[in-house]
Amino acid sequence: MATLFVMQGRDKGKRFDLRGEGITLGRDGSNRIQLNDSEISRRHAEVRRTSEGIVLADLASSNGTFVNLEKIGERLLKNGDRVQIGRTLLLFTDADDRSSVNLAHDVDIVGLGSASLAGGESGNVEGSRILKSVSHESGSQLFAPPDPAESPWLARARSNLQVMYRTALAVSHTLDIDQLLTRILDLIFEWVETDRGCIMLVDSETEELAPAASRNRKGARVDGKMSISRTILDYVMQHKEGVLTSDARDDERWNPEGSIVKLGVREAICVPMQGRYGIVGVIYIDTYTPPGQVIQQRAANKFSEEHLKLMVAIGHQAALAVEDTSYYSAMVQAERLAAMGQTIATLSHHIKNILQGIRGGSYLIEEGLKEEDNDVVRRGWRIVDKNQERISNLVMDMLTFSKDREPELAEADLNQTLADVVELMQARAGEAEVQLALARRDDLPQFRFDADLLHKAVLNVVTNAIDACEKRAGGRVEVSVEYQPGEQFVHIVVSDNGEGIAAEDLQRIFSVFESKKGSRGTGLGLPVSQKIMREHGGDIRVESTPGAGSRFYLELPTNVSSGGAPVNQTE
Repeated sequence: MATLFVMQGRDKGKRFDLRGEGITLGRDGSNRIQLNDSEISRRHAEVRRTSEGIVLADLASSNGTFVNLEKIGERLLKNGDRVQIGRTLLLFTDADDRSSVNLAHDVDIVGLGSASLAGGESGNVEGSRILKSVSHESGSQLFAPPDPAESPWLARARSNLQVMYRTALAVSHTLDIDQLLTRILDLIFEWVETDRGCIMLVDSETEELAPAASRNRKGARVDGKMSISRTILDYVMQHKEGVLTSDARDDERWNPEGSIVKLGVREAICVPMQGRYGIVGVIYIDTYTPPGQVIQQRAANKFSEEHLKLMVAIGHQAALAVEDTSYYSAMVQAERLAAMGQTIATLSHHIKNILQGIRGGSYLIEEGLKEEDNDVVRRGWRIVDKNQERISNLVMDMLTFSKDREPELAEADLNQTLADVVELMQARAGEAEVQLALARRDDLPQFRFDADLLHKAVLNVVTNAIDACEKRAGGRVEVSVEYQPGEQFVHIVVSDNGEGIAAEDLQRIFSVFESKKGSRGTGLGLPVSQKIMREHGGDIRVESTPGAGSRFYLELPTNVSSGGAPVNQTE
């Protein structure tokens, strides 16, 4: 399926499906893809599906349509293309591009039965031996400080390689923009004698540069607030190239009365942060002398052309990371919106069913009061009371699932907790004509657990078991305990002879809102029980055979600390 995903702009995080015909993009509501961008024409561009693939065509828009920064009239889109219209940046992806490719025909993973690592041959596969292995730490020694005895050229090359290697590591190890930019400035200050440094990013709304990170060298004579020359910033953004000023007063590009000299800048390097498809910001460093002392001092130059080249490379690495992080944040936002939409839709469905039940019960109560028929009133009240309990359980399950909670551990009687659950569910089991029994274990010691939370976890599983047996003659649910002294876990077992769970559904039963009960289920019961058991340091396992029933094992640690983590037992 082909899609356009909004990476920048007011619609950031939205994904548009490109299936079908007559797909147009624009700010007018008549477009299939409507974008909230004042710089986009009413009907800006059109997406057409051809025998070669998906084509994007400009519809004589005012500001043009760009693919990978190139203005287009019509262009066949490829996976990863970035479409810019107005201030909105969209990423094109087409999952069908590789649908017909089967790498299994081209790649063969040789197992032990085919060839040996020690050598030899099997069939047409040539054996191989491992000659040398190198760890990540050993490989990183290539970038160790240079030996003073080696040639200056080699020493500089190794030093530059080390700078780029460390920059690449900083870029790859974080998705937090602030941490990334601060780390890059730290690396620059380690590498070059600069007094001040700043990274500025382009605001996606205003397209103006805004400071994102700055730093001054410790001990440097810098007066007050850092001021950056507009002259240099404008030059870099307009020409899209890095600049080096060795002496601002003598550089013919700069006006002697301009901001560079007035600000006391002796030397400066400013490079664009050029990403895959545009400039996302600039990196600026300079050496500084208070303006009143500029004329008297002429220090040796600290910046060279080599510094400029490396700064350009660092700017490119930083820009790629900023673009990737922007894409990642847009994806996260899209997933949150999708999850929120699914949650609202699911809860609305459950609440609607409950309200229908309450409305039906209220109608019976009203009719019974009119006729003064207490039997009808009682019948209606039972319906209202039942649905009131359903909505109460739904709200409590939502609160339990959405909020991390540390169990309040205390020594308690497991038999008593299970007996309370069985006693509470006997009425419901009777209505469903299901036999509910508890197999007590009188030899159980006291365990440490949160009795209220464990009661809730077991209750949800028992409720599901009763529902699974409701349509079967002779339905039976049994709650028992499996425990051997010295074992790490005590197992609470809830078994039933109900309809069972299909193999393909076993992996999904603990997913939120997954329910096979139709309007009766919320899909929160088992996820809540699993969360409670994991907060205790245990878990839930399930064994099931379709048509024969299921067995749920609630694992509870036999010895836990106050924080809920198991404690190693020593003899």
